[in-house]
Amino acid sequence: MLATFALSSALVVAPRSLRLAARTLAMSAKHDYVLDPFVIRQFDDPDYTGTRMEWDKADFEKRVNDAASAGTPLVDGYAPFCKHLFIPNFTPATVPYLKITPENEGFMRSAYDARTDAELPVLVRWFPKESAPPAPVAKFLDIILYSREQIRKESAAMGTPPEETDAPWGIISVKAQDVDHELPMQPITMMRNALGAEEGGSGVPLERAKYMESCAFWREHASLK
Repeated sequence: MLATFALSSALVVAPRSLRLAARTLAMSAKHDYVLDPFVIRQFDDPDYTGTRMEWDKADFEKRVNDAASAGTPLVDGYAPFCKHLFIPNFTPATVPYLKITPENEGFMRSAYDARTDAELPVLVRWFPKESAPPAPVAKFLDIILYSREQIRKESAAMGTPPEETDAPWGIISVKAQDVDHELPMQPITMMRNALGAEEGGSGVPLERAKYMESCAFWREHASLK
């Protein structure tokens, strides 16, 4: 499911503490957009390799809902159940990718990796943060949303208890970036999604034109981790 997104990806069987944290946030206020257990790792896991959110979770959720109430539009995502909110970055989050150059390509690493035990390992490549130039603070946050119906569907497929919230949208990922529009999800994420929820995807068929667009971007960029 929330492979999303390089960052980009199925709901994981999150530790009970994370599920309870997300449930508490969801019940603390009447928000249309609530943090899903899948995104909690971006706040709480110091070893998370995508966009790290060093911010209070309740305040983050409030700011997202405030931005939506102020008129930030919902933007269509890769499937009808996926939407985006693009808001100015108010956190210290940095851009989690670099352009590949002759000077830095020798620092890239690759490995077969799975984000959770429930997913199949896939081949990924990245720049180690310790050897790469410092990344700049991002200008925008891409708030990636899944509908409550889709989250419940994927939870059932993965054997995860449903969250005790009726909020119509779950925040399943946050991407720090320098543009206020969606960046292409990585090609391997598209392939994972096409496998279906049982393998950690969303069941959305591969779309050749979108896949080629993704290849064009990620052929020249690699993630930082």
